[in-house]
Amino acid sequence: MNANPIGIFDSGLGGLSVWEALYDLMPEESMLYLADSKYAPYGHRPQSEIIQLSIKNMDYLLEKGCKIVVVACNTATTNAIEILRQSYSVPIIGIEPAIKPAALNSKTGVVGVLATRGTLASSLFTKTAALYAKDRKVIEQYGDGLVTLIEAGEMQSDQMHQLLLEYLNPMISAGIDYLVLGCTHYSFLRPQLEEILPKQVKIIDAANAVAKQTRSILEKQNLLNQGAQRPTLRFYTNKDISVMQRFLQAHPADKIIQQVDF
Repeated sequence: MNANPIGIFDSGLGGLSVWEALYDLMPEESMLYLADSKYAPYGHRPQSEIIQLSIKNMDYLLEKGCKIVVVACNTATTNAIEILRQSYSVPIIGIEPAIKPAALNSKTGVVGVLATRGTLASSLFTKTAALYAKDRKVIEQYGDGLVTLIEAGEMQSDQMHQLLLEYLNPMISAGIDYLVLGCTHYSFLRPQLEEILPKQVKIIDAANAVAKQTRSILEKQNLLNQGAQRPTLRFYTNKDISVMQRFLQAHPADKIIQQVDF
């Protein structure tokens, strides 16, 4: 099992930001990334459908022999992680908005959260916000339309810029000093976000924390790859692979990118 791959799934390409953090921390590990882009975004879907899609993705990754699965999707984590952990014996790592560090470190007492409707409406997000941000003003903003534009490769479009202005300006006016990215897709928007936000506003996501937690669990369960076998990096999508290829073209690692049906 030690040489088996780390499995990663997301509703699309956003989880590549989590994959990159995992790869940077553990380049010796084989990894299999599953982009369920055919059904992206998950954020507007009912919880029952999110659970079924997550189960589908889990089954596919386990058929490929993954030794651990990272749910690199905030919406899938906040809506399905408990069911997945009850249903499967492999370790499962989730990701959720990093509201805890934002709330604890905020100086203005105002924190912005940009996330999907599915994440913000989830009981897990509500519990986390109530626990760590009860004495903070939390401005929640649905990122409607952002994932669709990212999946279409339209990150630099005028439409994207206008949406970001619409979503961020009320937060800026309210005096946020932290912006929490509650969707892995949004990490790819950092350059645009930094242009719009005042310099004192810090942008945080949970990718690095997830990578560290994944390594910790692998180490505790003696699942780190100790062999001399060269790791393999595979990326599967159930939609056109051209956008995924563009996302990964600047990465120097050897990789296999395939369109598959799942």
